[in-house]
Amino acid sequence: MTPSDRDEPTQPEPADPAGDESLAEALTAVARQLRERSAETLAPWDITPAHLRALRTLARHGTMRLSELSDRLQIAPRTATEVVDALQARDLVRRRADPGDRRAVLVEVTEHGADVLAEIRATRGPEAGRIFGRLSPAERAGLARMLSKLRT
Repeated sequence: MTPSDRDEPTQPEPADPAGDESLAEALTAVARQLRERSAETLAPWDITPAHLRALRTLARHGTMRLSELSDRLQIAPRTATEVVDALQARDLVRRRADPGDRRAVLVEVTEHGADVLAEIRATRGPEAGRIFGRLSPAERAGLARMLSKLRT
């Protein structure tokens, strides 16, 4: 390495369009595999991954208005209503009037919903282990960092 090499800023390597395409294909294939396994795992409870996401959000953040759930899930209000309808039909959540605003409706997880969520978590842990267990702890941490960076 010459002194002039040390003084020059390093330039990022040009993007490889074929490599980016392969990476996108690999990510899509893994995402598809995760969705398929998730749907299989959730089948005994007759809920979808979208239903689970809403149920987990309600369990994590507590009782909230439908509009807040819609915002947190980044879905249309009508879609949030449909998801809550499906969860309510399975006695996983309940609606109740908002005491602070008679026009608003609050949604909360039922006891049965909390029990089902615990059962799903117990089942999905080994499922995630089968997929991500092929990675070392350092690789899983790196993947989590990279995916987090891509999400923002």
